[in-house]
Amino acid sequence: MLESLKDRFLEYTEIEKGRSLKTVENYDRYLTRFFQFAKSYNVTKASQIDERLLRDYRLFLNRQSSQPHRVKGKTSDTLKKKTQNYYMIALRSFLKFLAKNKVPSVAPDQIELAKVGDRELDLITERELKSMLEAPFRKLQNLKNKTRLDEIKMLRDTAIIETLFSTGLRVSELVSLSRFTDLSNDQVSVRGKGEKVRVVFFSPSAKVAIEKYLNARSDTSNFLFISHSTINPAKNDQDYALTTRSVQRLIRDYAIFSGIARKVTPHTMRHSFATNLLGNGADMRAVQRMLGHASITTTQIYTHVTDKELKDIHRKFHKR
Repeated sequence: MLESLKDRFLEYTEIEKGRSLKTVENYDRYLTRFFQFAKSYNVTKASQIDERLLRDYRLFLNRQSSQPHRVKGKTSDTLKKKTQNYYMIALRSFLKFLAKNKVPSVAPDQIELAKVGDRELDLITERELKSMLEAPFRKLQNLKNKTRLDEIKMLRDTAIIETLFSTGLRVSELVSLSRFTDLSNDQVSVRGKGEKVRVVFFSPSAKVAIEKYLNARSDTSNFLFISHSTINPAKNDQDYALTTRSVQRLIRDYAIFSGIARKVTPHTMRHSFATNLLGNGADMRAVQRMLGHASITTTQIYTHVTDKELKDIHRKFHKR
């Protein structure tokens, strides 16, 4: 009974709600864990899910190890509150689906999420960003036997870093960009989370970097950024595209090469894009739209590191 309802819910999430396959997979995993827990209570029907079961499940998650296969003798942290909330969000969405379809069960609003601390942002300084933008060229110069392919990869990597900082794109959105994107108006429409379309903007330096990269290519792939080690006429065009994991490794390696000790990811560039805009006086709502955030609350996480007015007041009145 519960399994069939879960299958219907996952289909609804994918088709009607338009969620990504990754989100559907995560919901499947989160709900499977809940159903396994419910089974130990002999709960097999939606109508048997009650407040007490939800309460016990919260306690169960709160006491779970984040490393179930940890090395013997070593302590392990419990699941983070944020991770516990992922499980409960999936369950709450499932209960909302049941209510929508008139399936008797506990009310979705019985689930309250755990309070979590303010999100810490991974940011890079202006100097570190400049160093990363120069890193592909410097890395190329360090090669003893440079090839034409090495030069093309350098142009690609420079264009990727410029594009990430210029647009605030998610890495999944970046790797989906078309080679034939028209940048004559300095902007392009992208389809992001939840199949929502928004406009992102390219800086002059990002446009120049992309043009140099495209002019150096001789392939026929439709993707803007590709893996040049896989060029083969017999392959499908999809095989050319860079994966999100490839871009994550690329950014990480250039950060290390630039001497940045902290972890740097494509999402770090997105954070830096947002804080750069807000720190220079951009309107919060405008930044929300450029980032593709469904809620202004998500965008507000950047305000505590960009409040220039408070900084100026501190400098003016704090004399010591």
